[in-house]
Amino acid sequence: MQKHRKMGVDYGDKRIGIALTDALCIISSPFEVYKNVGEEDALNHLNKIIKDYDVDEVAIGLPINMDGTEGERALIHRSFGEKLKKLSNVKVVFIDERLTSAEAEDLLISSGVRREKRKELIDKIAAQIILQTHINNL
Repeated sequence: MQKHRKMGVDYGDKRIGIALTDALCIISSPFEVYKNVGEEDALNHLNKIIKDYDVDEVAIGLPINMDGTEGERALIHRSFGEKLKKLSNVKVVFIDERLTSAEAEDLLISSGVRREKRKELIDKIAAQIILQTHINNL
């Protein structure tokens, strides 16, 4: 029986980081950073990846405030996730993404990645962390 892949999404107004699992859903890997030019376009792009890579579940980072409350950004992410769920007919889960960007940047710095290169990698590394957190909890 073939397992479906899982997708991780670090959703942002300008860029969307995307990560995918391996076919066994054990390891999360950075996939791409997508330039966000509008919600409908972004939803269609993610839906194409979902179909092309046989994704059955999407973990979207949820920007929760440090005090544990959800603000306006969290509502935007939840709305986007619900639209993706409706469009693609896959399960969508939300993962607390507090500090994932900082964790991603620390990882890139410790790996010796130069500042200019870090900016273009950070979103997909954050998506990888979001997805790995999710699959570790399955």
